[in-house]
Amino acid sequence: MRRAHRLGQAAAVVLLCLWLPQSQAAIEILATRFWPAQDYTRLTLESKQAISHKMFFMENPARLVIDLEDVEPGDALNQLSGKIGNDDPYIKGVRVARFKPGTVRLVLDLKSQIKPQLFDLKPVGEYGYRLVLDVYPAQASDPLMALLDQEKLPPLAMAEPANTQPADKLPIEEAAKSTGIAHNQSPSAEMSLRNIPELRARTLVVAIDAGHGGEDPGARGSRGSNEKDVTLAIARKLNILINDMPNMRGVLIRDGDYFIPLSGRVAKTRKARADLFVSIHADAFIKPDARGSSVFALSEHGATSTAARWLAKKENEADLIGGINIAVKDRYLARTLLDLSQTATINDSIRLARHVLGELDHINDLHSGHVEQAGFAVLKSPDIPSILVETAFISNPSEERRLNDEDYQLKLANAVLSGIKRYFSQNPALARHNIAQNN
Repeated sequence: MRRAHRLGQAAAVVLLCLWLPQSQAAIEILATRFWPAQDYTRLTLESKQAISHKMFFMENPARLVIDLEDVEPGDALNQLSGKIGNDDPYIKGVRVARFKPGTVRLVLDLKSQIKPQLFDLKPVGEYGYRLVLDVYPAQASDPLMALLDQEKLPPLAMAEPANTQPADKLPIEEAAKSTGIAHNQSPSAEMSLRNIPELRARTLVVAIDAGHGGEDPGARGSRGSNEKDVTLAIARKLNILINDMPNMRGVLIRDGDYFIPLSGRVAKTRKARADLFVSIHADAFIKPDARGSSVFALSEHGATSTAARWLAKKENEADLIGGINIAVKDRYLARTLLDLSQTATINDSIRLARHVLGELDHINDLHSGHVEQAGFAVLKSPDIPSILVETAFISNPSEERRLNDEDYQLKLANAVLSGIKRYFSQNPALARHNIAQNN
């Protein structure tokens, strides 16, 4: 009799467990990702449900502790510690263990003082729920300005020509060599220094933005290529070419595989007191036969085509994919949007875009034969001419193959540089205002 009673109780417990709400079940961590960078380090935990959490510091030694409620320890969490490299600027290592029933504890051993941000992201794109930890330095560093400070010629310094002979007296071969252009390049690239007086006036700064990054892979090709990898490869080549030019300096907004919010790209560009901003992308479409290069500028009054509007919407969603902490108010972006009545900058952007588009026409078909405009968030710098270059369609198998070819990447970078030089030859940059340093 007692045995039957005990069996009945056990059966009742089993039935009760089966009827428990899903929210009471242990949450499985599906994936962990780690994105170290000089600007900040990001750690992401992905799951099918939102995770309740608590974060606090412990001292001697310095540690950051995160308690995860109702989480099931598993392979994804156990593998996290192996993803922390010695090169991370902020985190020594991560330990994961069950702290008490129903609670898993993450302990991050720290190398320096930090300002962490811990926030939730709802499912979007290919991702489920994400718990994101962004680790910033307590004293914010500015790697772009540090790079410029290391140069002998700061952005506003006057520079003497490398050759003491006046540039307009140099033979065309010597002038081309001094501007970094081989004499056997296309006629559009053959310019003497006398046609680019601005290159002798002061160091010009070009901000080069590799689209997407980190949690945001961008578009994907049929062969598995990620847009974020292609754009970074082209951006690095363009940066090298620009730095080889006399009195020009390139600065990479992103020089690694990590995510930067769109407004953060604008902010870094202005902190670098850039004369131009060029954002590199690789287009995608639902049909694999779409092909060709395009160049875009900002529009205040709506998109110039349905395709431009669709692309701007897709690119602006990068913040949702990459993940931004909406609890942090972006006063910088709010100020930028108030300054957008300065249409002169947009007009300069269109001029720059036309020159770059004309140079791209020498190496690839054009998807659109004219400069398109739309409300791209990454182009919303009120005082810096800014363009977005869709180098080719990564969704097109033949163009995807070319985008992964280093020689073709170099051709794309050379075309963009030639367009930049043509723009400066006709639109000399004025001395940069100090507005960027007042933010």
